[in-house]
Amino acid sequence: MRTRANINLDNDAYSVATAFAAARGIALGAAISELIRRAEQAPELPLEASPKLKRDRHGILIVKAAGPVITSEMVQEESEDDLG
Repeated sequence: MRTRANINLDNDAYSVATAFAAARGIALGAAISELIRRAEQAPELPLEASPKLKRDRHGILIVKAAGPVITSEMVQEESEDDLG
């Protein structure tokens, strides 16, 4: 069964999908379907396997904070110090 859908992809995801489709000689929709199926079948690594990853409250993997947060104000202040 096939379902027609309009979707928005991030530029990097679109690039991967189109390159995958071109390399396989298949349509973009078929490539996206195959990539989704592969991701679904891939074994899920335990979080302990990567100490830099954690899950947010929605279950999405994100990179753990590795140090102090640098704000745009801090960058601007340092840039002004370098100019003066």
